[in-house]
Amino acid sequence: MNDQLVETNFGERLPAEDLKDAWRLLDSAERVDGFRLLAPADAHEFFLGLAAHDQTDLILSLPPNERRPWMRLLPPDDAADVIQAADEARRGELSSLLDDISRREVTSLLAYAEDDAGGLMSPRFARVRPEMSVDEAITYMRKQVNEKLETIYYGYVLDGQQRLLGVVSFRDLFSAKGAAKVADVMKTDVITVPDTMDQEAVGRLFAEHDLMALPVVDSSGRMKGIVTFDDIVQVVQEEATEDIQKIGGSEALDAPYLEVGVGAMIKKRAGWLIVLFLGEMLTATAMGHFEEEIAAAVVLSIFIPLIISSGGNSGSQATTLVIRAMSLGEVRVRDWFRVMRREIASGFALGGILGVIGFVRIALWQKMGVNDYGPDYLWLGVTVGLALLGVVLWGTLSGAMLPLALRRLGFDPASASAPLVATLVDVTGLVIYFSAAAALYLNRSA
Repeated sequence: MNDQLVETNFGERLPAEDLKDAWRLLDSAERVDGFRLLAPADAHEFFLGLAAHDQTDLILSLPPNERRPWMRLLPPDDAADVIQAADEARRGELSSLLDDISRREVTSLLAYAEDDAGGLMSPRFARVRPEMSVDEAITYMRKQVNEKLETIYYGYVLDGQQRLLGVVSFRDLFSAKGAAKVADVMKTDVITVPDTMDQEAVGRLFAEHDLMALPVVDSSGRMKGIVTFDDIVQVVQEEATEDIQKIGGSEALDAPYLEVGVGAMIKKRAGWLIVLFLGEMLTATAMGHFEEEIAAAVVLSIFIPLIISSGGNSGSQATTLVIRAMSLGEVRVRDWFRVMRREIASGFALGGILGVIGFVRIALWQKMGVNDYGPDYLWLGVTVGLALLGVVLWGTLSGAMLPLALRRLGFDPASASAPLVATLVDVTGLVIYFSAAAALYLNRSA
């Protein structure tokens, strides 16, 4: 496919969809060749649709005399993303391609953390003064369209110190009398976000209030920019991807899967695997502690995988549900008691269901002659059933509480990955199982 792309006849235009399909398979030089074969209008649309790291790679792969138009095509917030995606040594090179006004805007954006509202916002928005008439405001907003504003749906009413007083939509302006003052038409109950608000919290505000844009203000109430709906859609996708990767038991990837080098992939995954492996060593230690019990009744070892996997599965379910609920704002740290109460009830029910199934399985297999568990098979069934009840209850409870505890300590709840919860429950599951066996089954079979 790469050869076909490079061998396209000179002067022949390449469909943007074909280049999009092949993009991930091409190296930097081939991407430049394909990009040059696009029609000008398609090239603009294609470039603006690329992820920030792809835009960075493409600009830096172009000859120096071709870079400036593409860098200046980007709005300030996207230009800031492109600069952040570049290596530290090349950021100044990209910044120098901007005009003076854009460079100042981008520099102010880069002062914010990348995942804060200030790092997401665009400093270009329609602004009006409260003392303007409606006709003056419409005329003024029309002039601002030429300034490449992020959106023109709303006009933000600012005082002389750039403090946000209210917001007015084009629809409100056109439906008002021309001589009326903006102050009489504007809405003052404006939902704003602090410039230091985390992007996940900003995403939740968009979801709750169904808005096209949110104004960003500093600690003094001065308006700094706006975050639009299309900005936050990408953020939500990135945050969800990061959480899923962490829940799966690895560090979040910094680039698409196929673009991450094998060495970097190993580094991202090895840390958690080592932690989980060391945790599983405790399982071997626990089994060594109950060596006499296993030797006295070898049949107990048959059900070890059944017991510990059930606890791990229940814990993984609980931690996944709670982490997702926290990311959506449905559960907060202060809700810990409600979560605990629900998971205790769920753990009892789920553990009871699995415990009954485990007991019936042992009794049925004994009666059918599939396995011979000895004369005390009913007590073995009771032991396995009660152990399942305890392990599933503990797995469910610990899986639900760990993300809340991590958030309370200031860590990312997604760090409570499902494999980590399963490993913790494996160790405690063995303790619960063999404690139940020592109390119920071994005394009978001795």
